[in-house]
Amino acid sequence: MTDAATWTPDQPMVSAKDVHKSFGTLEVLKGISMDVMKGECICIIGPSGSGKSTFIRCINGLNDIQGGSITVEGQEVNDPNLDKLALRKKVGMVFQQYNLFPHKTALQNIMMAPLKVLKQDKAEVEERARGLIRKVRLDGKEDSYPGELSGGQQQRVAIARSLAMHPDVMLFDEVTAALDPETVKEVLVTIRELADEGMTCILVTHEMGFAREVANHIYFTDRGIIVEHGPPDVFFTEASDPRTKEFLSQIL
Repeated sequence: MTDAATWTPDQPMVSAKDVHKSFGTLEVLKGISMDVMKGECICIIGPSGSGKSTFIRCINGLNDIQGGSITVEGQEVNDPNLDKLALRKKVGMVFQQYNLFPHKTALQNIMMAPLKVLKQDKAEVEERARGLIRKVRLDGKEDSYPGELSGGQQQRVAIARSLAMHPDVMLFDEVTAALDPETVKEVLVTIRELADEGMTCILVTHEMGFAREVANHIYFTDRGIIVEHGPPDVFFTEASDPRTKEFLSQIL
């Protein structure tokens, strides 16, 4: 296994090898393996309950695993001596639910972790947070509270909040699933811009058009295994497994 101190960008930024995860007697992940290189955008698709969200939660240590290995920049995520805080500085995550603090403004939500966790200078943190507000196209919403923002706007604040920690990898777990159709696009545009800028992104998504446009590689999971994977132009036109074909026929 690569030591974190000797990790180089020509090696996978995220590497999963034969990952197994169970909740009690229910085995959710049954040997998941994938490599994600620096700057790649990976989309994971599949039916509900196929293990997609569980897998990406394992990448940043929110779920432990019972077998296999996950490394981020050469660091074994399930090393009992791992500093989980250090890992989560490297790996940002945005959830389906925005999880913003309702009593804090958009700007305060974005500033909170760098101030409280990283103990950074307030003036520098505020300057960067205002830059992130502009980046996600929410100029003028700095002093708005979550309850005053649409779902799409709240989700973009959540993305900015994760970016405030300067992550090397961004995980997105069904981030448009709770949004009205008209607000989905504004969130996807933000993610597309991050991918275009070279941020390493792993997305669990049902947005097939977006996956086709943005992903370098698509993985289809079902019942805890990777059934099929490939670049979008091949995956969507030449899928060979019957389960993949059936899934695509239902959603395309």
